[in-house]
Amino acid sequence: MNNTEIDQLLFDENAHLEKLHRIVKETLEAEQLIIQNLVNPPLEVVTPGQKLSDKVAQFGGSWRFIILFGIILTGWITFNVLAIGHYKFDPYPFILMNLILSCIAALQAPIIMMSQNRQEEKDRMRSENDYMINLKAEMQIRSINQKIDLLLEEQIKTLFDTQEKQFILLQQINDKLDCILTNPEVHEHTLVCNGHE
Repeated sequence: MNNTEIDQLLFDENAHLEKLHRIVKETLEAEQLIIQNLVNPPLEVVTPGQKLSDKVAQFGGSWRFIILFGIILTGWITFNVLAIGHYKFDPYPFILMNLILSCIAALQAPIIMMSQNRQEEKDRMRSENDYMINLKAEMQIRSINQKIDLLLEEQIKTLFDTQEKQFILLQQINDKLDCILTNPEVHEHTLVCNGHE
């Protein structure tokens, strides 16, 4: 092997290493961006109205609310049925109670919808985070595939180079055998044919 071949091998090896370094650098930069978005999500700004709607929705959708509301309605009905005279502030058919229930339903529905809208926004952000995690995994797989392709390419090149050298050696052996067969008087330890020793 002469100096030119050694220089070419060193150049090829450096080019191979530069490709690997570039792939690793690009992968790390892309992963860093995704990790930055996952670790430091945008801060959620919550107004007092949104806090109130979350608390109302949380309380309005609980068993505590249902039980408490059932107790209040039962007490209301019982008191107005059993009370005497002017103590009956809402006699049967309980028009005041129906009015209050309608008002509660009319106010509670939009408040719960506001809270649900905020929950949908949180779910959307969670979905985006899941997408980012999946994207990160896909980028890692793509990077691994690129590295494997690069290594296979290098391995195939090395195999071709080895086969080429083997072919040259076989050609030299064939030339020497031809020389032996054509010149049987030449001593087998000092073979000189066609410039090959």
